[in-house]
Amino acid sequence: MNAIEILGLTKEYGGQPVVDRLELSIPAGELFALLGVNGAGKSTTIRMLSCLTVPTQGDAQLMGRSVRAESHAAKEILAVSPQETAVAPGLTVTENLELMAGIYGRPRERVEQVMGRLGLEQWARARAKTLSGGWQRRLSIAMALVSQPEVLFLDEPTLGLDVLARRELWGVIRGLKGHTTIILTTHYLEEAESLADRIGVMNAGRLRAVGTAAELKALAGCESFEDAFVALAGEEAAS
Repeated sequence: MNAIEILGLTKEYGGQPVVDRLELSIPAGELFALLGVNGAGKSTTIRMLSCLTVPTQGDAQLMGRSVRAESHAAKEILAVSPQETAVAPGLTVTENLELMAGIYGRPRERVEQVMGRLGLEQWARARAKTLSGGWQRRLSIAMALVSQPEVLFLDEPTLGLDVLARRELWGVIRGLKGHTTIILTTHYLEEAESLADRIGVMNAGRLRAVGTAAELKALAGCESFEDAFVALAGEEAAS
């Protein structure tokens, strides 16, 4: 079963397409990484899929719910962990999670489940502002998971973290694979290569290539994934 079906998704600003007739299917439980240089259209794509921006044309379905015609229903099954850490600094870890649980009508047990899943029990009574950057990111992801989303958007989840904190968070994200459909955006190519089941490369609003890291390297005729990305992301838009 496909969790996400993208059907000719298009967004124009001033008559110019920023995302141009995007077509893509993402199976349930897959971790899909969406890559592209700045201005490629990936952020606009995520905003449309998460019902923050209305498409100009086309549509997308999240678990059968149209982001255009059923945006309220789609929002009920998705969650976003944004690039900017979305925590209330003055609240404790537990209070942050309880706040989200209250918003989504989830029981107290759900807070305990998420804390255990992401290893946050030791920081339960700590105020969010006292946590390191890596633990704040982990808390931000936990807050997105409290609602039990079927589709989770992770926007640059390890941005600004040191190497050790980044690798620790990779372990957390790997633990989510298979349970939740995840769309990951990142500028760290090794992150996409390590975590993603499949990777999509965007350029000039279009999806240039989709496949595993190995398949994209073979497609580009490159030994390294970085070289493959440069080759694919730098292709000129089709006429």
